[in-house]
Amino acid sequence: MFLWAGCANNRHAGSELVVGSGRDAESMLLAGVYLAALRSYGFAARSETADDLMTGLDSGAFTVVPVFTGQTLQTLRPGAPELSDAQVYLSMVSALPEGVAAGDYTTAAEDKPVLLVTGSTARAWGGNDRNADLPLLAKHCDGLAVGIVAGRRAPAAIGGCRLPATREFPDDTTMFAALRAGQLTTAWTTTANPANPADLVSLADGKPALIQAENVAPLYRRNALTDRQLLAVNEVAGVLDTAALAEMRQKVAAGADPQAVAGGWLAEHPLGR
Repeated sequence: MFLWAGCANNRHAGSELVVGSGRDAESMLLAGVYLAALRSYGFAARSETADDLMTGLDSGAFTVVPVFTGQTLQTLRPGAPELSDAQVYLSMVSALPEGVAAGDYTTAAEDKPVLLVTGSTARAWGGNDRNADLPLLAKHCDGLAVGIVAGRRAPAAIGGCRLPATREFPDDTTMFAALRAGQLTTAWTTTANPANPADLVSLADGKPALIQAENVAPLYRRNALTDRQLLAVNEVAGVLDTAALAEMRQKVAAGADPQAVAGGWLAEHPLGR
């Protein structure tokens, strides 16, 4: 793990902390994880939603805000080229406003874009029914038909392969059906999408990375957390992984309350003391 940027001061440990999130279910779920982490250490905390999280941190409305590293980097430095998890995190930290710092990022939890193909395509490209590597795409760049769910973000190129314009679909189910039917060569999803079917093959990104990292990291107001509060926040990085994130998202998609799901998960995976 990386050390956090900035230092903690002697803020009164009894002050109520506010964990901010966007209004979407995934953002509220992540806020719930860090809220549960703080509460598990005995700190009073609550969550609130807003449209502009960075402004909330800057104004003091929020104490902690969980984010995805790549998305945040692109917001702060549009077009930033860094791809690996460590490079993206460090570049994000250097671009943060003066009063905002970052805690440890989750090396095992990500939700970054990933391409899916059918098992037959994976085999034809040199993989198998379960595994295929992303660099294989470059050898089959010409004539690709690429799908994406409307509103989802994805790279325009993978290495030296400039991807064609994507075909948009209203939802994952329709897009995956088109992929299975041969109407698409490949389709964009994300690594922690609980809708990803077991019968389709993810094109695994390796080292060096070809797709920009999207790891979970907590932003916080500089000098607003005590050392122990910061420890509680940072310990999430050692527990949360992509599979857990996908499982929690599936429960939320089924109608469960994001904060209750996050609290239940942390109860089963208690932080160290």
